[in-house]
Amino acid sequence: MFGGAACLVATIPGQASADPPGNNGTVKIDGVEFDDHPNNEPHVGCIFQVDWYGFDKGDLFSHVTFEVHPPTGNEVILTDKVFIGEDDNSGGGSEAGLDASATYDLSTVLQGFAPHPQQGWHVKLTVNNDGSQGADVKHKVFWVSGCKTPPTTTTTTSTTVKPTTTSSTGGPTTSGASFSTTTSPAVSPTGELPATGGGGSQALLIAAGIALLVGGGALLARAKLGQTGSRSA
Repeated sequence: MFGGAACLVATIPGQASADPPGNNGTVKIDGVEFDDHPNNEPHVGCIFQVDWYGFDKGDLFSHVTFEVHPPTGNEVILTDKVFIGEDDNSGGGSEAGLDASATYDLSTVLQGFAPHPQQGWHVKLTVNNDGSQGADVKHKVFWVSGCKTPPTTTTTTSTTVKPTTTSSTGGPTTSGASFSTTTSPAVSPTGELPATGGGGSQALLIAAGIALLVGGGALLARAKLGQTGSRSA
């Protein structure tokens, strides 16, 4: 767990012992409202803090890993790196020994996992701390609840379709939806359709035959009139 291990060091009588080097710090989970007191909270919301107390001073970092823990799952969901070498006060978890605080929001990364009906999501924190002598790993398991599902957004797209056009000379065409048109034949002023094709030729032949018959009848009538006049004379 996160409690700092006690270390025995040689001391000179009458002289205070210095902060022993090694894995002598502690890590706490802090829910809202955030504070600098080393109390540990096993139930927090999706937004919470991790506090580091009593670590050695120097160019030291804590390597942070969050995992979902059974029954929620068994998978890494977030990693981070936090500087913890700011202070060398050997408070052993006291307010005066606060070395670092980091705020985390697990709302998004927990959406793919089903929460426990009462407890929420079970999460495991693992920190690997620079500057430790021996084991440099600390663990903490806690419950997270109250995570809200991020809002989803929908987008709508529209497409404009152009009609198909074809050049009369066989030129390029524009692709798209095709349209068809119907052309009606021309109508004569009398309201009759003009004769076309073979039907028109037959009408002309009939008209010519009628003209020949009429002309022949006229010539025959004149001939008869001439014969009658000659007899009467």
